[in-house]
Amino acid sequence: MRTSLSVTLSAVLLVLLAVLVPLSALSAWVDLEIDDTDRYVATVSPLSSDPAVRETVADLVTDEAMRRIDLGALQDTMRDFLHQGVLSFTTTDAFRTAWDAANRTAHTSITAALDGDSGEAVTIDLAPVIEQVKKELEKSGVPFADQIPVERTELTVLSGERADHVREGFGRLRYASVWPAVGTLVLLVLVVGLATVRGGGRAGLLAAAVVGAGLVLGALVLRVLIAVGRSQVRDAVPATDRDGASAVTEALTASLRTTVWWVLGVGAALLVVGVVGRHLLTARRAG
Repeated sequence: MRTSLSVTLSAVLLVLLAVLVPLSALSAWVDLEIDDTDRYVATVSPLSSDPAVRETVADLVTDEAMRRIDLGALQDTMRDFLHQGVLSFTTTDAFRTAWDAANRTAHTSITAALDGDSGEAVTIDLAPVIEQVKKELEKSGVPFADQIPVERTELTVLSGERADHVREGFGRLRYASVWPAVGTLVLLVLVVGLATVRGGGRAGLLAAAVVGAGLVLGALVLRVLIAVGRSQVRDAVPATDRDGASAVTEALTASLRTTVWWVLGVGAALLVVGVVGRHLLTARRAG
């Protein structure tokens, strides 16, 4: 009877942790990183040197500029020249400053999506980048640079349809904040502590092994959710923005992937300690 109860409680704990670990990680991620403007900008700021982002920005800015310039047979030549000029600009400090400014403004779109105030796509407006490009090209004496329009030019990070789809879930995660993580830690301490107090060392080691297995399972579930989410975001944005959006998504989910490895490592350690410790304790008593 006692063995049956122990198996049932272990199974319940495994399922509970498989749910709580991803919930804790995602809600803390939304609250501490996605919902915080400074942390969001700090996370995506290094992307100003990412080749995929630089190429995407150069393509978008060039395409927007060439809509206003008609040079007939020289159109393609001018486009290539302008594209190289913009691509070169993306290596400068001015671009990094403009990129940060654009992302600070873009964070408003992200928080609007989380709040449910907007059904529009989550985008990064490249107008600050275009303005800086125009100034640099004019300063360098590039022909027709003065005709480049400084208008809203969007790099889509999350499509409107996908934003509508995830809004409710993000809202709940935002409301939960860090409390699921706190609750999970308290639960783990109580489970191992009570098992040790009531059943002794063997029971405590068994509880530690079950907790470790639950953490490993939860980490794997979280990893699958991250992979599915990234794939859906990539597939939902325009093909021209796909590489840039993927780079942004990779950066924003980097902390979640780190969390997966930490939880996986801690879980594996607890599992090994619990199983090996229980085995050694049993052997000692038998001897």
